[in-house]
Amino acid sequence: MWSYVGNKKRQNWLWWVEDAFTGNIVAFTFGRRSNATFMRLKKIMAGAGIMADLWITDRWGTYQTCLDPSERMENKGALQSLERKHLTLRTRIKRLTRKTICFSKSIVIHNTLIALFINHYFFGLNQHV
Repeated sequence: MWSYVGNKKRQNWLWWVEDAFTGNIVAFTFGRRSNATFMRLKKIMAGAGIMADLWITDRWGTYQTCLDPSERMENKGALQSLERKHLTLRTRIKRLTRKTICFSKSIVIHNTLIALFINHYFFGLNQHV
């Protein structure tokens, strides 16, 4: 999921991993849409003891570069519940809504706000998902 800080040329991507069976978010990070950010996400998962047997992805080149074909399955339709979580973020956090006058000027504040919401909404004691 992408957003921007300041202007649309300064894109900021939210990378997150959802458990396909439970629908729970297991890890997330922010950065550019690059191999380095994806590898950082994998490192976060490994540090937390989370292993992925199969990655369900879209056709973005990073997945083809960083994952073996046996580790991934390209299926945009299977990503619907993750896309629904994107909509929840855009609905609840005004600065993620497109065509709004509310936007972030600082990448630190922007990422912190989104991370706090994710931690509260998806990892909180009273999960709403």
